[in-house]
Amino acid sequence: MTSDLERWRLVLGVPASGVADLDADTAARDSALSWLYGRDPGLAQRGVRGAGGEGSQLTTVDWLDDVHRLFPRETVERLERDAVERYDIHEVVTDPDVLARVEPNPALLRAVLRTKHLMNPEVLSLARKLVAEVVRQLVEKMAVEVKRSMTGTRVRKPSQFKIARDFDFRGTVKANLKHYQPESRKVLIEHTRFQSRTRKHVEPWQLVLLVDQSGSMAGSVIHSAVTASCLWGVPGLRTHLIAFDTDIADLTSDVSDPVELLMKVQLGGGTDIARATRYGAGLVESPRRAIVAIVSDFYEGGDEHNLVRTVKGLVEQGTHVLCLAALDEDAVPTYDRQLAQRLADVGAHVGAMTPGQLAEFVAERIGR
Repeated sequence: MTSDLERWRLVLGVPASGVADLDADTAARDSALSWLYGRDPGLAQRGVRGAGGEGSQLTTVDWLDDVHRLFPRETVERLERDAVERYDIHEVVTDPDVLARVEPNPALLRAVLRTKHLMNPEVLSLARKLVAEVVRQLVEKMAVEVKRSMTGTRVRKPSQFKIARDFDFRGTVKANLKHYQPESRKVLIEHTRFQSRTRKHVEPWQLVLLVDQSGSMAGSVIHSAVTASCLWGVPGLRTHLIAFDTDIADLTSDVSDPVELLMKVQLGGGTDIARATRYGAGLVESPRRAIVAIVSDFYEGGDEHNLVRTVKGLVEQGTHVLCLAALDEDAVPTYDRQLAQRLADVGAHVGAMTPGQLAEFVAERIGR
């Protein structure tokens, strides 16, 4: 078990080499940490950690083998995330030997989406497997949230059909209160009650998801794709998914296959939100039964006035417009607040949502 002194030695790195003697495993952990964090010039300038001696000789494959052997899974995921996101060690997702060893997680999925254009067919095939596993985990999690939100309002009325799942507990107790036995404190049940559960008729609605695929929006792109897939096939809801930068890619035909959808996403480039919003507005068939959700950081590279004018027109015709600065599990927004305020001023709902919250918003509208 690692002592407190050894933990501090691992945190501080080489500058604290005199704090504690390290056993073989702890020394190996130190080398693995030095290989990654020792390349950070900011830390080196503060004397917090310098690159380890033998650790600097590690290849990416060796390092990955070591961290999987030496650290718990949650720590491995953090180290892999820092490798690709803080230090741009692209071998983690472009080297087939490395890619075959990594633990699938959302950080690596984001890295795959950013670097897939660098991959040869062999690596791309391995990367697709990683994408598929992470998507499977996300769908499994999100499907529960979406299903909970989209169960719909049900009309309850007495039923002659005695089906266990439709048993009306409260109604049965109320109908038999006259048979209450004070001495035993029990209600004798003479008449049971059941209810039918008929879903309200739902008028068809549209959800148009417009997703900014600039590099900073990778997390929201992933969650938008998976959310759209979970919403696909919901009764009374037709879902569209459009990815955009300065160009527009209508990915609706791939919504049912989020892996294929994500492999078509091209992260990076400029941003023309106004153009994408005009395209989304053109898809709306029944304005008062439509939701247009723009997922972007709202740093507009196109015409801001045109964007505000288009959003205002959508709102005035009765369409619900959501301007989401983030659509992921954390819903931590980073966005142009000035432009977002202008959009809010013309009637758009502006903020950030988790996929579950978006599903709840949609469910509330289509259930009315």
